[in-house]
Order: sequence, then C-alpha cells, then structure tokens
Amino acid sequence: MLYRMPELDAEDLRVLGELDAMRSDLRLQLRSKPHWEGQLRRDLLAAAIQGSNTIEHIIISSSDARALVEHAPMSASAGEETQQAVAGYRDAMIYVQQTPLMDFFDHSETLLSTLHFMITKYQPRKWPGRYRAGGIYVTSSDQRDPVYTGPDADQVPGLMGELVEWLRHGDLDAHPYVRAAMAHLNLVSIHPWRDGNGRTARAVHTLVLARTGELAPEFSSIEEWLGEQINTFQYYAVLRSVQQGSFEPGRDARAWLRFVLTSHHRQAQRVKKRFEWTVRLWNDLAELATGLGLPDRVVSALYAAALGEVRRATYQQDEGLSRDQAIRDIQALTRAGLLKAQGNATTRVYLLAGVAEDIEEAATNAVRSPGRDPYSSN
Repeated sequence: MLYRMPELDAEDLRVLGELDAMRSDLRLQLRSKPHWEGQLRRDLLAAAIQGSNTIEHIIISSSDARALVEHAPMSASAGEETQQAVAGYRDAMIYVQQTPLMDFFDHSETLLSTLHFMITKYQPRKWPGRYRAGGIYVTSSDQRDPVYTGPDADQVPGLMGELVEWLRHGDLDAHPYVRAAMAHLNLVSIHPWRDGNGRTARAVHTLVLARTGELAPEFSSIEEWLGEQINTFQYYAVLRSVQQGSFEPGRDARAWLRFVLTSHHRQAQRVKKRFEWTVRLWNDLAELATGLGLPDRVVSALYAAALGEVRRATYQQDEGLSRDQAIRDIQALTRAGLLKAQGNATTRVYLLAGVAEDIEEAATNAVRSPGRDPYSSN
C-alpha cells in the first residue's frame, strides 16, 4: 500500500493554475532559444545539485557547483568524498534531463536503483543500487532517538514494485506537480536503500516532471529552494508530520502536497525574476559591448561572470571559439576593466568588474521583490 493522492480543493487548483500560467509564460519566452538559455540552465542545475546535497549536509560553494556542471576543476576546499558525492548527483540529474528524449523509456526498479547507484557509488559500503537487508531508522541529532522507522526489509521489494506500477499507470490524469510530490513522498517513506534515499527521491521528483517534456527540468526543480536552511527545516518537519514516525501510508498526505506546491510556486517566482534579470542584464551588457567596440560574443562572457564567474574554457566552448580567440576576448574584457581574474592557472576564473558590475547591480535592483506564499490570503 502506498500513500494515496489527496483530494484537491479549490485552493490547490488555484495554485496549480498559477503554476501552469508561469510555466506556460516561461515556455513561450524560451521558444526563441535565446543565446543565454544554456548558461541559465547550467546555473539552475548547479543550484539544484547544491541544494539537494546541502539537505544531506554535503556542502559545496556556488562556485564549485558551477564548476561541477561545467566539468571544470573544483576548489581544494571541496574534499574528495564531497566531490565524488556531488559528481554522482550531477550524473543522475543529467540522466534525468535526457529521459524525455528516450522513446524506449520505462519506469522500473532497475531505473530507480540505477539512479541510486549513480548518487551513492562513492560509498560502496552503503550498497549502491541494492535494497537494504535490514531495518532502517532516520534519527535526530541524538542517534538513539529515531524520528522515522522505515518498513521492514522484507516489505521493500513488494512496495517498490507497487511504486513502479503506479509510476507507469497510476493517477496519470493528475497534475504532474502532484504526481511528482507523491512519487517523492512514497519513495522516501519506503526508504529502500541504506543511504541516499532523500537525494534519490528528489531526483525521481524531478524525473516525473521531466517526463512531461514541456519544459527543461532545471526550470521546474525545487531542490534549490529546499536547500535553503529554513526550507530544509520545513521539509523535514512536514515529512515528520505526515509520517508520524513510521510507515503508515493510510495517513493523510495533504500537508505534504501543499508544502510541495508552495515550494514549486516560490521557486517558479524566483525563476521568473531570474529570467527578467537575465533579459535586462543581457541587453544592457550588449549595449555596453557595442559602445566599447567589442564583438557581440563577449556578452556571453560577461553574463557568465554575472552569474558567478566565467572560465576561459567554458566561454570558448559556449561560443565555438579557438583557444586563442577566447584568450584574446578575456584579455580585452580585462583591459577594459569589465572582468578581473581570480585564482591560479588551474582554477582561474574571471569576475565581473567596473561598469559591468554596476549594470548587474542595477538589473538586480530592478527585479528585486519579496516572494509570496501562494496559499496566503495576503
């Protein structure tokens, strides 16, 4: 038996309608394939990877998260095990991104365990991809005080088979955000593996959304939102309120569903502002480059620096340049006082500077506004 989908009320339907509207607007705006789309997608993917791992106390900086996505060297501050952990999660999320293009795709226990293997392969002692053989306990800071006890190990294969059958055929007429929320809840509650259950459940959440094929999953993931400390606290709190310490799927999952829909709405608001910031920033940087007699392509480097930093190799690949061309462009931007170097030869990046930094600040101020709780009457 799995957690059943709660009956949606008028408020839930209203929130889903607002999410659909924001999703539709973004899809329309991206239809023209703007030059900056790939960079924004990478930035959102980096934030999702950083967020989901932060929930599990696997901490990397925003800069290292971007390096990870760009397959560039991470800083020495990220230890070897941390790098392996986040690289595995990156690989799982890249696989998830590809699933809408797979005509042969099928939900299966093997698929779920493969995602788990990618995420936890750096810990062989945790049985990557293999179901646990014993009991499982989620504990608080006091290891003697379990806050959740998973179902017995001998129930796991049957429950996972039921979950896969539901993923294939269950509630197919339900809204994708609702199906994703229930897949997440059921997988994390079954807790089939010795470790990595939360990260795998969040990857499957994004997988369900990715399979709709309507929008790149990076624009729909809530992992960035969940990774912020106050939201992580609420994430665990609502799981505990629904689970109440043990696997009893007859309990009402409404609190969980509303939390997830709220998280999607708040993240969608954030992505909308990021889109507006990008459009303004790109246009203003393009005007600056033209005024200085610089080639149009350098806007890509300046935009990347505004997202956090730009690497010569990444800029070279994004713009299809030779190594020498990329070096000359970066040097020209540095001489113009629009970029400044940071780091040594192997991890060197370039940060926004001068007038370009002022333009970025103005774009940020133009779109800055507080988010709103979609279920609040205010």
